[in-house]
Amino acid sequence: MSPIVADGLGLSAFGMGTVFIFLIVLIFATTIMSKLVTKFLPEAPAAPAKAAAVPTQGVDPQLLKVLAAAVKEHRSRQK
Repeated sequence: MSPIVADGLGLSAFGMGTVFIFLIVLIFATTIMSKLVTKFLPEAPAAPAKAAAVPTQGVDPQLLKVLAAAVKEHRSRQK
């Protein structure tokens, strides 16, 4: 095997080894950061979702009828 090919294989192995080690370190760092965040910044409990009330004050009733018809038409076309 020529020295150029041997150097190329050596550099390839070195490069792939470097990337492999970097990815292993990245996995460990991400895992540690995730554990630290969940320990020191716990997620707040989610508030129960309330039913969305549709405010109709100040909205034109004709506009509501048109919008309802458009939604109904759109949903009927999806089926």
